[in-house]
Amino acid sequence: MDPRKKSLARLLMRLSYVRGEVTLTSGRSSDYYFDCKQTALNPEGGYLIGSVFLDMLKGRGFKGVGGVTLGADPLVAAVVVLSHIEKAPLPGFIVRKKPKGHGTNQYLEGLKNFHPGDRVAMLEDVVTSGGTLLTACQRVREAGLEVGAVLCVLDRQEGGGERLAAAGLSLEPIFYRQELLEAAEA
Repeated sequence: MDPRKKSLARLLMRLSYVRGEVTLTSGRSSDYYFDCKQTALNPEGGYLIGSVFLDMLKGRGFKGVGGVTLGADPLVAAVVVLSHIEKAPLPGFIVRKKPKGHGTNQYLEGLKNFHPGDRVAMLEDVVTSGGTLLTACQRVREAGLEVGAVLCVLDRQEGGGERLAAAGLSLEPIFYRQELLEAAEA
């Protein structure tokens, strides 16, 4: 396993993985909660996530990355900054959950860095049902961009990947739950 993924798994388990009964955004109950922001906002964690995502994107013709605020904000920022450092710039955009409400009243921020038809990748911290992502991808398409892939830190394997596939979107996780648990212990 890539040493960065191993380090990332340990950090995710220490900072982001919380055992215990919780109710998820989807309304489902779970025996764990995954708060990726704790790791993504950590200097090492942000670097590792951005670096792994950037490697997953290389050579695939993407013109940029985006994601739904708030969970994807640090993920998008990490990839954007690292892409500049590596001289393979990928601009970013953020999808609001509600339109701004004033000014341009738009859902997407950062569109001036893109052209209609640009192929982009969506970034997400954790995927459960995929509902929020499907809505966000629709808004990205309505803004004139093509969603070529969805990358996430953790796929909970609770139907999100299948829902995205049914909508013509591929989900590419850094980790599935069991893989994360095993990588953190290795």
